[in-house]
Amino acid sequence: MAGYRKLGRTSSQRKALIRSQVTSLLYNGKIVTTEARAKEIRKVAEGLIALAIKEKDNFDEVTVTAKVARKDKDGKNVKEVVDGKKITVYDEVEKTIKKDQPSRLHARRQMLKVLYSVKEVPAENKGKKKNTKVVSIADKLFDEVAPKYVGRQGGYTRIVKIGQRKGDAAMEVLLELV
Repeated sequence: MAGYRKLGRTSSQRKALIRSQVTSLLYNGKIVTTEARAKEIRKVAEGLIALAIKEKDNFDEVTVTAKVARKDKDGKNVKEVVDGKKITVYDEVEKTIKKDQPSRLHARRQMLKVLYSVKEVPAENKGKKKNTKVVSIADKLFDEVAPKYVGRQGGYTRIVKIGQRKGDAAMEVLLELV
């Protein structure tokens, strides 16, 4: 007997399905899927949340100086002419960044093995590439999800039965973060 559900798919298809649904669950907070899939997704998602809780405060604040291109009122880079060539003007800026300690870095990389990257598109730019930004689900886990579940010993997700699907009568459920 297998230790997991095969979901009627090959191993690569099954892994891709689970990865995409776990990413959707952590990005949106809830998804609607079949009961068998939800039980498999729950295992992976709760493991990632537990990992994030364990490593949430394991970082150092570091101040660095960075060169940033100077912008004009339209948001374009300011250029100077030096020796007949246009050169972008840079300003030095002090920034504080979070530097992961080794165990948190390892946890982040373990999460990135499972999670896909998510591109967020503003509502006014639907269907266009302009102003899209890549959202790090691992950062969201560390910064938003983990602090919410600090005192909790497991049970980070909830499965609520909705009813049977019309086409094939499969039991549909709502899988959500508690």
